[in-house]
Amino acid sequence: MPTQQERRERTEAALVAAAAELVVESGVRALTLAKVGERAGYSRGIVTHQFGSKQGLVDALARAIQGGFVPGLTEMPPGLERLLALVDGYLHALTGLGTANRAFLLLWAEAATASELAATFRERDRGFRADLRQDVEAGVAAGEVRADADPDAVAVAVVGQLRGIGMQRLLDPEGVDTERLRAQVTAQWRRALQPG
Repeated sequence: MPTQQERRERTEAALVAAAAELVVESGVRALTLAKVGERAGYSRGIVTHQFGSKQGLVDALARAIQGGFVPGLTEMPPGLERLLALVDGYLHALTGLGTANRAFLLLWAEAATASELAATFRERDRGFRADLRQDVEAGVAAGEVRADADPDAVAVAVVGQLRGIGMQRLLDPEGVDTERLRAQVTAQWRRALQPG
């Protein structure tokens, strides 16, 4: 028999999955706690109990999706190889572009004009850039990244490139072959960052 914690986690996963589906179908403005509960087979009350508000639900959705976008990175030490694995894994994840990834990109794009999303995605992107900065700094310290590489600039450029490719893939899945891009983009960053 599942424990209370296991039931809570299963319920949260079902609600987050339902929210992602609804975002992909109708956008975040149409997302309501009642619709999420109905889609997942629960009441609106359980959604409110689980997340507190629509903002809490959107925060959980952003964390759940971004946290698992590229598996295996937490086991790697910071440095150039982890940064390159992230780039490669991110582009690979875009190839399938499942519901969760599509929802994240749609929410991220909408955050530019939706104040209720801006803080969540600003925080998520700051965390993403902080991880990349850490990789560049560790790479410089280990001598595997050029000493003159600016960790902040590299982090902004990598996030911008990956999110830009993601948006292109979302808009034109047949025209943007992310599997073909993987080797090219990863090699581009290796050339740009390795000491000359």
